[in-house]
Amino acid sequence: MRTVFLLLLAANLALFAWFGYYSPSDSASDPAPARRQLNAEKIRLLEGKELKSLATVKPAPAAVPAAAPAPPAACVEWGGFAVAEAPKAEQALAPLALGPKLAQRRSEETAGWWVFIPPQGGRAAAMKKAAELKALGVDEYFVLQDEGKMRWALSLGVFSSEEAAKSRLEALRAKGVRSAQTGERDTQVAKVWFQLRGGDAAQLTALRETVQGFPGTDLRPCQ
Repeated sequence: MRTVFLLLLAANLALFAWFGYYSPSDSASDPAPARRQLNAEKIRLLEGKELKSLATVKPAPAAVPAAAPAPPAACVEWGGFAVAEAPKAEQALAPLALGPKLAQRRSEETAGWWVFIPPQGGRAAAMKKAAELKALGVDEYFVLQDEGKMRWALSLGVFSSEEAAKSRLEALRAKGVRSAQTGERDTQVAKVWFQLRGGDAAQLTALRETVQGFPGTDLRPCQ
């Protein structure tokens, strides 16, 4: 009898251990947890209008990176000035403090146009006209004294283009010069160009502002 009791006790303990540690849990065979996770009562089919609204939704456009600012020109030059006019331009450049970035270039160019006051008939009349120009604030002029039909005329600038000559003439008229005119003049003249090499944006802006005070001059990439 004792032996039978011990066998039954061992069998009960083994059965208890199997159910406690090795049998699958109720939740694994119970479909209810899956139904609770799906929230079946909240699932519904979309109607036609709702489907259409989804189709018209467009994704937000990707941000376009800002364009990098264009780098300043490597070299620009301002001119061309007659040799006698160059010191005034150089003086105007001094406040810009360009230092070693500023250079000077000279060239021989064909001046196809000029601004002039016709011959005055003699030295005395030419000197009188020159004094009138000074009184009007015009310092850039030259009295022609060589023999020829233009002797005792006053040159107010020679230019490579008609447009530049007309610009100079308009500036002179704004100062009160009424007897000046433009004309063709095919001659070789020395020109001075001021070059700015490796200038930054601020220096280029300051240079453009300076150029505006000198009608008839050009600001261009270095030649």
